[in-house]
Amino acid sequence: MNAEQLAQSRVLVVGDVMLDRYWFGAVDRISPEAPVPVVRVLRDEDRVGGAANVALNAAMLGAQTTLLSVVGADEPGRKLVTLLVDTPIRNAMRQDTTLKTTVKLRVVSRQQQLIRLDFEQKPDHEVLAAMLERYEQELTFHDVVLLSDYGKGGLEHLDQMMNLARTHGKTILIDPKGRDYSRYAGATVITPNRAELAQVVGEWGSEDELTAKAQGLRKKLGIKALLLTRSEEGMSLYTEQGELHIPTEAREVYDVSGAGDTVIATLAVVLGAGCALEDAVRTANRAAGIVVGKLGTATVTPQELWA
Repeated sequence: MNAEQLAQSRVLVVGDVMLDRYWFGAVDRISPEAPVPVVRVLRDEDRVGGAANVALNAAMLGAQTTLLSVVGADEPGRKLVTLLVDTPIRNAMRQDTTLKTTVKLRVVSRQQQLIRLDFEQKPDHEVLAAMLERYEQELTFHDVVLLSDYGKGGLEHLDQMMNLARTHGKTILIDPKGRDYSRYAGATVITPNRAELAQVVGEWGSEDELTAKAQGLRKKLGIKALLLTRSEEGMSLYTEQGELHIPTEAREVYDVSGAGDTVIATLAVVLGAGCALEDAVRTANRAAGIVVGKLGTATVTPQELWA
């Protein structure tokens, strides 16, 4: 796989966008008011999060990437739009005055996350309803549709989106959320982590039991492949041909936030470039091993992947 092939990949990312906000500081004492550290904030940084981080991961690998989403017309929403200007992502977002943009604020000291504060509010209306026409137009120009579900209300029209993508013969990748996976039926690949899969199929006590549950779910939903991300245990791919277990390639683990974004984005880009599923999974595993060695939501370059 080379840069020219990756540049041929055309990925449409749809889903919940959020702002990842970081406050970095020093801890020199414990608060006299409560047994908690006092953080003297020295600098702050804003990064694109959620589906925007997925899109950034795809774009940084060289793919032609479009992001379709809705954010609030508030300060975090405006900040997201500004941040996206400095990326190779083609922005198809719109701002909704009635919406509050989701913000995840992480307080970090000495490379350690001390606390995460989430500012979020479920929308009281279907935020992407007005964008279905735009979505169908965008399908024409892309090979792979990546639906990034963070359970924040952005993918209420998932059924219609998947039907349109299937009608256009597109590869559909989904990063799932919640207990009801029936809404993902007919996807090409879904990429749950261990906790997400256990929520749906229940806990397992052995590899055989896990395989039976994963394959049972895959067949029930009519999905080509289920890729289970297993943190320090690597990944397991379940298909009609059987299962494939790939050990982790992480050397150092600083921060696992955003690793799932990197996995599904890499998978989408490499599949869009015409690669076989197993090869795409091995590449995504390598990308995950690199990104967990970085602090916060981060991306991987082709140079790092094939160093």
